Amino acid sequence: MVLTGVALLPLALGLSGCGQGVEGELGEARPILHYFTWSDYVEPELIAEFERREQVKVVVDTFSSNEELLAKLQSGATGYDVAVPSDFMVAIMIQQGLLQEVDSQAIPNASSLESHLQALPFDPNGRFSVPYLWGTVGIGYDSDILSAAPDSWAILWEPRYKGRISMLNDQREVFGAVLRSMGQSMNSTDPLVIEAAKERLLLQKPLVKTYTSDHYDQLLASGEVVLAHGWGGQVARAMAERPSLRYVVPKEGATLWADCLVLLKSAPQKALGMKFINYLMEPEVAAHTSERLRFASASRPARQLVSPAVRDNPAVYPPLDQLVRLEWMRDVGKGIRLYDRAWTELKMQ
Repeated sequence: MVLTGVALLPLALGLSGCGQGVEGELGEARPILHYFTWSDYVEPELIAEFERREQVKVVVDTFSSNEELLAKLQSGATGYDVAVPSDFMVAIMIQQGLLQEVDSQAIPNASSLESHLQALPFDPNGRFSVPYLWGTVGIGYDSDILSAAPDSWAILWEPRYKGRISMLNDQREVFGAVLRSMGQSMNSTDPLVIEAAKERLLLQKPLVKTYTSDHYDQLLASGEVVLAHGWGGQVARAMAERPSLRYVVPKEGATLWADCLVLLKSAPQKALGMKFINYLMEPEVAAHTSERLRFASASRPARQLVSPAVRDNPAVYPPLDQLVRLEWMRDVGKGIRLYDRAWTELKMQ
């Protein structure tokens, strides 16, 4: 991807020491930072620049879901320093004592967050997490096929689009969409409400081509689906390939999400971990990441450094007046068993 509107970092790859194991240029041992993150969040050039600056080695491991992240940590994996859980998972990790408090003085770049990301329900005082990337969940659609922009989740139940609809393969997001369409909170733990939501999803299932969280952007770009339930940033990537694609947050409301940088309590390299978090939040680094991934950066200065094509795309940076109808996904405690059962029944039928 050719980046425009954002200063590229002077990535001196030849100086990074990549491929030298844990030894520096003079043969001395280098500290090792272990980074656990989403697979598409890793950019080798940015990792190499941090390695060059700090004369360290960064070892990256990836996960594909918050549940996978938690399961690995619960199974006894203790070598990780920095991880990137989503909002509701931050709350769970705090409750389970998995996170180290962050030192705000060691992370000065976290002092310039977007205003709506400064007092979050899952970590109100920002003691354990730094918002990194954020966005919305909505509907990507092909404006060449749909004559009018959809404004409601109800479009995903339209029989005329049978076989041309994709839904996320994510139980909380799928139930969140149908619950909002019913006028309910996406965090409901009422068994009757969740059962009613499941019945609506069973009615929709024959219309759905696939449940996927990975490649719905390509399905949109290729024209295999014309309606996709998904994260806005991924839809924005598809827009670059198919200009007729658009994105909308339904009037009934949807998910507001944030992936956060956290320092694990078991981190062997706590001080280095905070340096790494501060590095990822540098405006230029954050803007570079936002430009590449098409997810909004939590850094307020980074918004001004990305290209207008990213900054003005509502799939990436939603209009501020949309925030009032967005809802954070929360840890529902034992209520998750209701969602697990309903999701299993949906998938098996």
